Amino acid sequence: MKIAIVFGTRPEIIKLAPLYLKAKEMGIDTQFICTGQHREMVDMMKGIFGIDADYDMDVMVQNQTPNMVAAKVIFQFESYAKTQAFDYVLVQGDTTTAMATAIAAFNMGLKIGHVEAGLRSGSLRDPFPEEMNRRVIDQVSDLLFAPTERAVKQLISEGFEMERIRLTGNTVIDAQKYVMEHFDLAKIRTSIVDHEDYFLVTLHRRENIGNRMSNILRAMRRFAEREKIKIVFPVHKNPKVRNIVYDELGDCRFSELIEPVDYVTLTALLEGARFVATDSGGIQEEAPTFKKFVVVCRETTERPELIENGFGVLAGTSEDSVFENLCKALDTQMPDKPNPFGDGRASERILESLLSAVK
Repeated sequence: MKIAIVFGTRPEIIKLAPLYLKAKEMGIDTQFICTGQHREMVDMMKGIFGIDADYDMDVMVQNQTPNMVAAKVIFQFESYAKTQAFDYVLVQGDTTTAMATAIAAFNMGLKIGHVEAGLRSGSLRDPFPEEMNRRVIDQVSDLLFAPTERAVKQLISEGFEMERIRLTGNTVIDAQKYVMEHFDLAKIRTSIVDHEDYFLVTLHRRENIGNRMSNILRAMRRFAEREKIKIVFPVHKNPKVRNIVYDELGDCRFSELIEPVDYVTLTALLEGARFVATDSGGIQEEAPTFKKFVVVCRETTERPELIENGFGVLAGTSEDSVFENLCKALDTQMPDKPNPFGDGRASERILESLLSAVK
């Protein structure tokens, strides 16, 4: 069996690196293909897992649009795949890289596996364009690797055949397990933050840029100043995000605005935080491992298992709502439950499914 694993952004490499490592361990002929959609983030990540791309499309240019990325990925993936003989093409999640690769593979008659299938926010434009991307990928995929029972039920409710669906868990928990086994997180954390009274913040989503992000940051400032608790915030490289963040928090004595950190360092900061406030999808999945409450600063979430299991709250994006939920986060008792998103064996289950499918 020969498979292609395609990635282009930081979240993708976090969630696909464990799959690639497990495939190599199992002796599966695997090509790790990079689109370069987020060049700086991808380059930051490759060293952690000790792997590199077998082929790099290098599509990144400044101020590119989703359409520009999609067009380049479709063309370059097709050109490369013609020289190979892939039994399966694996994509992950909801990025433009994943959607464009899936479309290209589908048009070439190649079989597709969607890692993290079946997540839905219920709003086609929130998150944008990720919700659309994920739905399109599910439609053209031959195997749907659903991370949770809820995702399985969602796919069935939409009419997907049971024989296409596999319940696997989320590979991000595999990545967490790898990092916890290979790095001294406490030592890494204290090299960045020399105290324990802080909450971790990440914000970057396209649909939040503008008034929503300003509202969220004002709420965080009010909360930090009232409770005398630090904001530790690795600020995304997007200039639009950085401008808003520094306008709202640049002169706040309770904010520690730092440059983007790699996955290991972010995991270390998450492990030591009082709680986390974020619009990220990945952190919603990772925080329950460390029993950290998540204030989700979004209008929707495609990961409702977080809220249903008591690990977080959907705070919205208004200043008052975010502020109120930040206050609640300090006093919330975490449930005595395992992480609802996985047990660290998702990669193994995915690859076993592929081996069975190509027999």
